Amino acid sequence: MSRFTSILGADRRRMLSAVGAETVGELIASIPAGSRLERALDLPEAASELELVREAEALASANSAASLVCFAGAGSYDHFIPSAIDHILLRSEFYTAYTPYQAEVSQGTLQCIFEYQTMIARLTGLDCANASMYDGASAAAEAALMAIRATRRNRVAVSASINPRYLEVIRTYLAQGGFSMETVPWLPDGLVDYDAARGALSESAALIVQQPDFHGVVQDLRAAASLAHAAGALLISVTDPVAAAVLESPGAAGADIAVGEGQSMGVPMSFGGPFVGFMACRKELVRNMPGRIIGRTEDKAGQTGYVLTLQTREQHIRREKATSNICSNEALMALANTIYLTLAGESGFREISLQCLSRASYLEGVLSALPGVRRPFAAPFYREFVLEYPVEAAAIVREAARQGYLAGVPVPSLGPRALLTSVTEKRTKAEMDGLRDAIAGICREVK
Repeated sequence: MSRFTSILGADRRRMLSAVGAETVGELIASIPAGSRLERALDLPEAASELELVREAEALASANSAASLVCFAGAGSYDHFIPSAIDHILLRSEFYTAYTPYQAEVSQGTLQCIFEYQTMIARLTGLDCANASMYDGASAAAEAALMAIRATRRNRVAVSASINPRYLEVIRTYLAQGGFSMETVPWLPDGLVDYDAARGALSESAALIVQQPDFHGVVQDLRAAASLAHAAGALLISVTDPVAAAVLESPGAAGADIAVGEGQSMGVPMSFGGPFVGFMACRKELVRNMPGRIIGRTEDKAGQTGYVLTLQTREQHIRREKATSNICSNEALMALANTIYLTLAGESGFREISLQCLSRASYLEGVLSALPGVRRPFAAPFYREFVLEYPVEAAAIVREAARQGYLAGVPVPSLGPRALLTSVTEKRTKAEMDGLRDAIAGICREVK
């Protein structure tokens, strides 16, 4: 059943002869002995294609989000993905396309990216968007570095209620660049403590706030923008694109840069990737933006053409002038976002967002009514919420999975009984009532 054949002994001898060597050892003689691995690789025996397919299927079957009713969120969400997306996405001209350096043979790819940028700019309410980033976490970290370049300050203030994974990526990026980060706590109601932020913003390049935050709490971006600008800093909004369809856009609220994760818009969860980050900003900041930006122009005949307008990376300009080492973009996933938004349309996307909000409100209400359950934050929420249960969150997740539900994500930073639960437009009333009944039973049994 083996379709592919590895190099045979005769093939190896012919290759060595062609380069003037008798053995593999002679071929690598110039490599210092200390840099060589003097043992066999610790790898299993080669497998046939059939065996590999079976192993891959077994691994895929372990994805509980595919087999359970998913109420998990925390940055990756189980939204409906129209089948048309794959049919378009997997066309060879998109699926096999390479970096569009030659505009004359890449007009289709360039136009798709240009339309993606336009949609992201409109969604965030900002002037410019780039061709996409690797994921939401790296987009947030790149935005922090972008603010440092724009303001020439060496510190960033970050709300402690942003996604903890994003927080770690930002911290790592800044530390490697020799910059510092100060976290801003949240108040008992879940909102960012802007009094504490005022002190942290002294000489800071930016204030980073997530909207809604990791706990699902809807933050006051206008207050954040006023505070940041008064201190001479920028406001960076880590934005949920689905929430942006019903909440005030980051740009309208005063944000200077908006970043986020585009997985909710037509990209499957897929064990955590590949995802796609987005980034948008005010026009004045565009030359500090990392990655590439596609522009629209006209040729000599007056025909519309698309080109790589800005590429502020090391391959194209002096290294000390480069905005980052981001050298590409998630073009295929960005195309999925573009197809998704095109199919949904503005009114359809808003309807999806409203359904997420209303269904999350229903589930939060029925779960909060269970004995011993309390909501730690009083501020409004969107799509996901934290509840504290009379039993440990890990036990709820474990036992609910046995009944067919992925109940949420434990939040250890809020205590062992805090559980973050997310609701998308896919969840039905029967599924939400089923989760409530399952959790009610678990609480009774574990107690």
